[in-house]
Amino acid sequence: MARGDIKTTSDPDNGDKWPPIAAFSQTAHTTDSESSDTVKKPVSEETAKLKRPARASGKKRGVPEGLWQMCQGCQATIFRKEAEQLLNVCPQCGYHWYVSAADRITQLLDAGTFEEWNAHLEPTDPLGFIDKKPYADRLKAEQKRTGLRDAALTGTGMIRARRVAVGVTDSAFIMGSMGSVVGERLARLIERATLEKLPLIIISASGGGARMHEGILSLMQMAKVSAALALYSRSGGLYISVITNPTMGGVAASFASLGDLIFAEPRALIGFAGPRTIKATIRVELPKGFQTSEFLLEHGFIDRIVDRKDLKSEIARVIDYCRG
Repeated sequence: MARGDIKTTSDPDNGDKWPPIAAFSQTAHTTDSESSDTVKKPVSEETAKLKRPARASGKKRGVPEGLWQMCQGCQATIFRKEAEQLLNVCPQCGYHWYVSAADRITQLLDAGTFEEWNAHLEPTDPLGFIDKKPYADRLKAEQKRTGLRDAALTGTGMIRARRVAVGVTDSAFIMGSMGSVVGERLARLIERATLEKLPLIIISASGGGARMHEGILSLMQMAKVSAALALYSRSGGLYISVITNPTMGGVAASFASLGDLIFAEPRALIGFAGPRTIKATIRVELPKGFQTSEFLLEHGFIDRIVDRKDLKSEIARVIDYCRG
């Protein structure tokens, strides 16, 4: 919420007591037979303190930062705690807000069951890539800001007592783009799920596609992860892909689109290039909402739109059905 800047005035002779107490004196008008003069009755110190308005300091005392957030869906100002109780979903319009990879794992898996795999893998800078700043510096800054080593978490856990392999990408880390570490973690996740015959769930939140900072090393991750999924499919594994906002570029063009079942959150942005890029390239007006999960459901690209609160129970139901 916007904060108003209110200037304050101080009196060197009166210390913090400004305006002076006398300014808040009460005036009583009394008239007698001899005089109609106005008589000023002084107000006690204690009464004056009660009547004195609070000093403006430019800050609102006792109101912590981050209590409110504007919803990107309906533009309403929402009490953050209320949305958090709904798994970061707007209580007014149902728009699904950003959720970190760690929070998604907490929401999806049974409490205390997640075991991370390949956490030691960290990205390097083989090309010495520099855009606005060196890629190596960008990685350090992103790791410090997000607490992640890269844009994906992978491991195993339980969904209502059913053991699964799970991977989640996080758009907060360089837009969730797929570099060599993200691809390697996902490939190892899929290979282990194949060996241990585990259902596989990958939640995609990658608006950046392949990570340009790593050149061909990032592009080859699309093929590597897709090949691992092909072997997993041949072994009879169940792969559920969950697409969230945003899922774009090389992620949308590879593992996010290869699930045996493809779920999506409501109103998620899904596509290859962004709508502004497409419009600027082909110079035609685009269909309204053509890259939303609702449009893609209507045209057969995804199988079902699932609200965040229903995702855990829906995945458990599908696993039970496929086990027969």
